Amino acid sequence: MNTETRTPFYRPMLSAVFVGILTTLLCLGYDIIYRDETGFAPSGFINVSSIIFIVNIIFLIAGVLYAMLVGSSRRADLIFRIGLIVLILLCIWGTMRVQRSPIHEVSVQFRGLLIGILVIIGAGMVAIPYLFHNRKFEHDILD
Repeated sequence: MNTETRTPFYRPMLSAVFVGILTTLLCLGYDIIYRDETGFAPSGFINVSSIIFIVNIIFLIAGVLYAMLVGSSRRADLIFRIGLIVLILLCIWGTMRVQRSPIHEVSVQFRGLLIGILVIIGAGMVAIPYLFHNRKFEHDILD
């Protein structure tokens, strides 16, 4: 691709989208395995379509935030990683308080599924700066 036509958002956004697609596949795999192992059946909130759309939208937003940080701070990687780790930990803490159903077992299983997905998303978010700085990724995938 012609490097003169690239915007400052190009590499951060595509790095985030690439990680988002891989994270979506991992979340779908986790969802299938978790439901198979635990027998958790309710899918009104967490299902295939919600995982696909929500995870990718989250990573698209993360790509925009990371691109803005890269353009404005020399410590963008550190700020991005710390901010996202804190955000994921707050989401996990909030998930621990969710009462999904009057049946205790269903609520516990829901929390397990959601926390697992949050951990996978958090791990993917932390990988965005790594791919952004990886020249092999840029050369082999983005060009």
